[in-house]
Amino acid sequence: MLIGKYFRIIWYTLFVVLSTSSFFVSANTLEGIRVWPSPDETRIVIDLNSEANYSYFTLSSPYRLVVDLKNTNVKAKLPLNVKDSKVLTKIRKSSPPSKNTTRLVFELKHSVMAEVFKLAPTPGGQYGHRLVMDLPHSKTSSSTPAPSKPSKPVINSSSNHIVGNGEIIIAIDAGHGGEDPGSIGPTRKYEKHATLAISKKVVAQINAQPGMRAVMTRSGDYFVNLNKRTEIARKNKSHLLVSIHADSFRSPQPRGGSVFVLNTRRANTEIGRWVEKHEKQSELLGGAGDVLAKNSNDRNVSQTLLDLQFSHSQKEGYKLAKNVLSEMGKVIRLHKKEPVNASLAVLKSPDIPSILIETGFISNPTEEKQLFQRAHQDKIARSISKAIIRYLHDNPPQGTLLAAQGGQTKHKVRSGESLSLIAKKYGTTMAKIKSENNLKSTSLKIGQVLVIPSNKSVYVAPKNTASSVNTSSSQARTIITHKVRSGEYLGKIASKYKVTTSSIRSLNKLKSDTLFVGQKLKVSIVAPVKKHTVKRGEFLGKIASKYGVSVSSLRKANKLRSDELAIGQVLIIPTS
Repeated sequence: MLIGKYFRIIWYTLFVVLSTSSFFVSANTLEGIRVWPSPDETRIVIDLNSEANYSYFTLSSPYRLVVDLKNTNVKAKLPLNVKDSKVLTKIRKSSPPSKNTTRLVFELKHSVMAEVFKLAPTPGGQYGHRLVMDLPHSKTSSSTPAPSKPSKPVINSSSNHIVGNGEIIIAIDAGHGGEDPGSIGPTRKYEKHATLAISKKVVAQINAQPGMRAVMTRSGDYFVNLNKRTEIARKNKSHLLVSIHADSFRSPQPRGGSVFVLNTRRANTEIGRWVEKHEKQSELLGGAGDVLAKNSNDRNVSQTLLDLQFSHSQKEGYKLAKNVLSEMGKVIRLHKKEPVNASLAVLKSPDIPSILIETGFISNPTEEKQLFQRAHQDKIARSISKAIIRYLHDNPPQGTLLAAQGGQTKHKVRSGESLSLIAKKYGTTMAKIKSENNLKSTSLKIGQVLVIPSNKSVYVAPKNTASSVNTSSSQARTIITHKVRSGEYLGKIASKYKVTTSSIRSLNKLKSDTLFVGQKLKVSIVAPVKKHTVKRGEFLGKIASKYGVSVSSLRKANKLRSDELAIGQVLIIPTS
């Protein structure tokens, strides 16, 4: 009996030990699965309560990605059907190869080169251990993808920018997204949502400007790799890259916006990397890329040209940053009143002037609330777009519509000159010169420099913004019909006729910006202004008869108080 009792104790102890061991072996738990489709790839995130022990392989006929999670049980609900991905259709469980292993099968539409990796818990505790799978949307028929033909953009060797259809391209980068929430506010609001909302408003306001077009590095809630953000800007031949974020700190006190530019130390590091990337140097926009493509084996040439290119981008980025701080400071508090030098991945492009804007502190309860208010987002977006437009007016890239319009004309006041005389000389009005130079009176000083307003069309603020509009509503307009040709889009057509995209949408009652070849669009343009210089023997009735208009319309167009005319007087002929 004693021996039997002894063996029962041993067996009981072994049972408890084995049960406990089994518990610890299967200690990991699959808490949930999240899918983040983006335009180029689909990211799958598996949430676990401890670090993943995994292996994976692919199958064909049909195409599948199989992931084995060792010592893991499943808490999440499966199967999971996926509708909005270009590559993934379903996630399900399958028979495991061994006990305590969970096998997941990802059903695919075509073969892919999957990238699978682990992520550690986030410092803020938002996410724990994760296993991530990135599935590119492009098809691959073998383990080695076919090399793509390098693009050969048309390059102006005297410029640092692509010469294309005359548009200025601005890349707007909404920080974070998808799996990466960014900073998290006191009430658990995510930075990624605020940055996307503000970015979309900036894009809309820039796209309302003739000759300008904004592109987004991400247009939805999905993750985009930091290096890929600059690649997207370069692929779109962008003249500027503006990244929009919200700041955060460990305490709630800090407040206000800031603007970051690339520091010299990081720039030097990036120059060294680009010197080694012989095959990538030809992808640079502008003249440097052209020269480097022909001298890719000469390290000294590469070093010198890349140094010049980075210096130019840094200088222009700093100018843009100053403009943004100036405008942003009018609508929100500033945390830093001067551009801040930083080593940030999104700023590292040698050929595209880049800045990173912090729109406020999401860690501050007041600013967290404001960052998610539509009116506050509008104010920030207006200030950013206004600063970008002002910078581009002062520094128009060569080969663009704005540069073709000719920059500012300046006049230095000489002895005996009056405002009316200067206005007549340049074919403008005293009122326009006063407005352009913020003059409170018509008095001038010898040596004073005046900016002469252009008679050509100007960039205007979009509808429903507080920005002033520089076009006169009293200008006569006429409706013309434009037939859409291959390669044309709404922004390009608006640029051609120097009108806003919103005016074309409104006039044609367009529900979207999608156009088709042959489509006829109505466009309201400013009617050409006819002028007549009064000659000896001419009177108002004779001039009216000559142009087929009425005497009263002549009086009204020229605001005449009497019918008396002076020889040499210039009259505006109204449209009939």
